Amino acid sequence: MSRVTINDVARASDTSKKTVSRVLNNEPNVRDEVRERVMAAVTRLNYRPLTSARSLATNRSFMIGLLYDNLSPSYIMEVQAGVLEACEAKQYSMTVQPLVSTAPDFVERVEGFISRHQPDGLILTPPITDHKKLLDHLRNSDIPFASIAPRQPKGCIGVMLREREAAAAMVDHLVSLGHRRIAHILGDPKHGAGIWRLAGYRDGLERAGLKENPAYMVQGQFSFESGVDAARRLLALKNRPTAIFAADDDMAVGAIWAAAEAGVSVPGDVSICGFDDTTIATQVWPLLTTVHQPVRDMGKRATEELLLRVLGKGEATMVEVGYEMRMRASTAPAP
Repeated sequence: MSRVTINDVARASDTSKKTVSRVLNNEPNVRDEVRERVMAAVTRLNYRPLTSARSLATNRSFMIGLLYDNLSPSYIMEVQAGVLEACEAKQYSMTVQPLVSTAPDFVERVEGFISRHQPDGLILTPPITDHKKLLDHLRNSDIPFASIAPRQPKGCIGVMLREREAAAAMVDHLVSLGHRRIAHILGDPKHGAGIWRLAGYRDGLERAGLKENPAYMVQGQFSFESGVDAARRLLALKNRPTAIFAADDDMAVGAIWAAAEAGVSVPGDVSICGFDDTTIATQVWPLLTTVHQPVRDMGKRATEELLLRVLGKGEATMVEVGYEMRMRASTAPAP
């Protein structure tokens, strides 16, 4: 079978090739009746425009680049799914690039990525969202980008969540269960999320009238392995905590693993909770109490804001999304 062309769509819809192109590119000043006729022909003929032809006609690549430096595979997979959903809605493609944001040639590697793929815009994930040298370069080069959970949202477009408030709410939950020895496995300090969730943990302790115990605050790296190591240290304490709040689900699951290794019952001896509500939260036993951060939707919303800017179809902003508490079997009243 020969490939269906834009000329076939024009003939089938009794319009011009130029009109079909305007409809496919969501351009204004096309009558609704004509737009519906064109889209009906597109569906009937199963027409798929060639990206190369669209690029030549519009001087765009119809490609969005997603950059990440994050040790949590579940988080990144959820972000990718959201970005891809938003891209497909606008007939865009997505390309993904893992990076090491602490590398001395980090900005040069991003420049190489942009040179090779010529994306119309970039989605930045933490901690890349807060890499000042890269942000300055993108702005100076007039390269559109959207940020997910930036530490400094002012002047950025993208999406964010009230993470400090959510973390404090999780501590409130543990306090309501009678816990007074509440530990925290900290997230990577390069991430805004790590900073906000630590601040929320402290807020929760303060409003419960509990003093900070430095021994109960152990550094993690948003990875399963760092959660295991941090929990081993906490569970080895003579006056060990009765609850552990990890700054993400991967570290919380690592803490559950460490508790099983030590013969400590969860939640009988120690309650464990996390943050994000990624897929892993319901793949572990006991099911993980956590803060539901709509990660997939955040990837989608950030991409929608980016495409608003790229396509000039509206005013792009920094969108704030809500959180929900997911109370599951890994937390219980203090022993």
